[in-house]
Amino acid sequence: MKRTWLLGFGFFSISITWALYNAFVPFFLDSFVSSAALIGFMMTIDNYFALFLQPWIGNRSDKTSTRFGRRMPYLLIGMPLAAVFVVLIPFHTSFFTLVLFMVLMNLSMSLYRSPTIALMPDLTPENKRTKANGIINFMGGIGGILAFGAGSALYDRHRSLPFLAAAAITLLSLFILFRFIREKRDSVVPIAEGTPRIRLRGELDRTTVLLLLAIFCWFVSYQGVEALFTLYGKHHLGLSEDAAAFSLTFFSLFFVLFAIPSGWLGNRFGKKTVILIGIGGLFAVFAAVPFVEALVALRVLLALGGIFWACININSYPFVVSTGEERSIGTRTGLYYLASSLAAITSPPLLGLVIDRFGYGSLFVCAAGGLALAFLFLLLVKHAGKTATVRSGSATLRG
Repeated sequence: MKRTWLLGFGFFSISITWALYNAFVPFFLDSFVSSAALIGFMMTIDNYFALFLQPWIGNRSDKTSTRFGRRMPYLLIGMPLAAVFVVLIPFHTSFFTLVLFMVLMNLSMSLYRSPTIALMPDLTPENKRTKANGIINFMGGIGGILAFGAGSALYDRHRSLPFLAAAAITLLSLFILFRFIREKRDSVVPIAEGTPRIRLRGELDRTTVLLLLAIFCWFVSYQGVEALFTLYGKHHLGLSEDAAAFSLTFFSLFFVLFAIPSGWLGNRFGKKTVILIGIGGLFAVFAAVPFVEALVALRVLLALGGIFWACININSYPFVVSTGEERSIGTRTGLYYLASSLAAITSPPLLGLVIDRFGYGSLFVCAAGGLALAFLFLLLVKHAGKTATVRSGSATLRG
């Protein structure tokens, strides 16, 4: 499990950057735009690059062969570029430069996000992937806590400090991954030269399509809440900007605390069962939030939401990988992020339009509706998400 903890630094840097982006960039946009719908759209315009690039890069990385491995070349290019552009965001001088830096940062991140995540199943036997994903997301959750907790304090001192910290962490994480991970040495399923070509369309069987639809729906709920919550706290509850951002710490903290246990539960009872429990619980939390005005009660609900989100998020990516073949790990990673990127594009502007029409109280009502749809799609998936024998060429991994 030592390699798993080292791999976690990659997800740690991604999580802290995204959390800071979603927490503080809306405040920058709020200085130029008054419409919540337009802010929601601007928060997703960068994801159009990710929508097309991440599945393609995930697929390309399956077929990449260098002395550094399949995935590492993409990290070596994307992570330094992302560090540069995340630093530039708070130093924008106009609406144009703000949007330009946002797009370039996310374009850079889309170069390495799928390959970084694909490293986990590359280096982990199938029967340990859910637990490994729990560890990796545990570290990602720590990134979220730092972003919303320490990041709020840094932002209060100067708005550039959280972004400078994120850039430094990204570069440090790249050094750790490059120094200690050797793909050709550590891979549990090496891909030999001449591996049959992997096509995206060939991976889209009924099980995968239904699973991707469920993933899309629950990310519509999650992405919309994450992108617009700080504005919800500011305009609906009357919280200060730093207090609104700090409230998300409770969601991230309890996500972290339950990340590893939810991986164990998924391995023990099946990924599908644990995800369904998570969807049901998070639906109840989101449905209750509009009736809460006290800050303490809100943070209690966010803490419960973090637990249920762990049940969903920790088990979903290993579920997607487990329904395909070992040689298509990068491709299926790209499909996973295709679904989440589509949700990121759709959700904030859509929920922003609803907010413009019905007010901020409608945010969590819509989010609960997305989770109800995810629950229905997942019920139609026949695969239980339990560990099984997985074949890849002549290799056989037994769970």
